[in-house]
Amino acid sequence: MHPILFEIPKIEIGNWIIGPIPIRMYGLMIGIGFLLGIYLASRRAKKEGLDQDLILDMGVYLLLAAIIGSRVLYVLTTLQEFTRNPLDAFAIWKGGLVFYGGLLAAVPVGIWYVKKHSLPVWKTSDIMAPYVALGHAFGRLGCFFAGCCYGAPCSGPFCITFNDSHSLAPLGVPLFPTQLMESGGEFFVFGALLILRRYKRFDGQLFWLYSIFYAVLRFSVEFFRGDAVRGLYFGGLISTSQIIAVLMFGFSLFMFWKLGKAEKETT
Repeated sequence: MHPILFEIPKIEIGNWIIGPIPIRMYGLMIGIGFLLGIYLASRRAKKEGLDQDLILDMGVYLLLAAIIGSRVLYVLTTLQEFTRNPLDAFAIWKGGLVFYGGLLAAVPVGIWYVKKHSLPVWKTSDIMAPYVALGHAFGRLGCFFAGCCYGAPCSGPFCITFNDSHSLAPLGVPLFPTQLMESGGEFFVFGALLILRRYKRFDGQLFWLYSIFYAVLRFSVEFFRGDAVRGLYFGGLISTSQIIAVLMFGFSLFMFWKLGKAEKETT
């Protein structure tokens, strides 16, 4: 697990010195996930009769909102990390993004965008849902390479040990592979949503199924996490993300039921 793929060497131009510039796996994986996800979403939008250019543009807005929201929630739950160096709150290349913060920020931005461009809200949400899972799966691979969001100490053949000095995880200690656990879960959710899309009965179904699936996944993986600076409550038993996951699970079930009931009443 090497956080830095390679470095662009230092360049001197007159009195200016540029570099060296590290190319980090964290950012690379996020970039791959975003580009692949938004490309596939735009193709799907075209098949369903929507303007794929609008979906591509929306992806940029969602990405910016997600990065800002996920960083803000991380900073709010780990304020003690930034008391000495407040400017580190902007250093996202070091890791530290909470997905639920990104989701909570991206959803209202997405609603604003689809309403502004007269796109069907729930149909558009269903188009995006599988590819949000896909992009997130790649993002968690980035966490794995960076060493952030690491697991608790463990023993056994499935544990992983970080040894790179640039890693954010404790070095030389076998840990639960929580990044890979969540990434694998997201790839599974991506595949499941593609299959369930064939049997969709109402608009919004896939989006709220994704929210339900992810809430269960995140709540489960959090028990194996070892990075204590993520907001812990009730004597360290429950994290901030688990509290949000419980709330999202309940709200998503309600919305799934409500939209399904509305569909039955109109048929």
